[in-house]
Amino acid sequence: MTREEARTILTQMTTSESLLRHARTVELVMEAYATKLGEDAEKWAVTGMLHDADYQAYPEKHPNVIVNLLRERGEVEIAHAISAHYTHWGVSYDTLLDKALLACDELTGFIVACAQVRPQRLEGLEPKSVIKKLGQKSFAASVDRDEVRIGAELFGVDMKEHIAFIIQVLQEHQLELQLQPQTGAQV
Repeated sequence: MTREEARTILTQMTTSESLLRHARTVELVMEAYATKLGEDAEKWAVTGMLHDADYQAYPEKHPNVIVNLLRERGEVEIAHAISAHYTHWGVSYDTLLDKALLACDELTGFIVACAQVRPQRLEGLEPKSVIKKLGQKSFAASVDRDEVRIGAELFGVDMKEHIAFIIQVLQEHQLELQLQPQTGAQV
């Protein structure tokens, strides 16, 4: 599946600006990890882009609608990774793609939330600040901290290095993601 085909599927089911941005951020992080690890960057990017594609339109059926659609199109590996991107669903983590999506989804969303409350956004955001915010249960309370921890463990990455990598990827795209420092903010 091409990214263009994936984007068409995503925009048919998702109109929420925040969900579209989340899809884009996870797409970018997954693509960067694939490149770093010598994996199929297009497949990893599409997986990141589509992981929540059905969430807005079919919240009670998420992720089954997108998973079934991908299986029908022969995208079995992507479908499996998406079906496994939340540990409570009880799906096995068979491939590095499965583990990467779990490791990147919640944490990428959390890092974006951290950036949004700072005038300088991503500029100067340090892993230690993100880790400190993870300890504050009231901040971005919907983010499942266990998912973040388990994802990093399964993916085999050091949490600080993982956070730094995600921040770097997001910084490279901060204009597109509208996460650049606010005008007049101290950088």
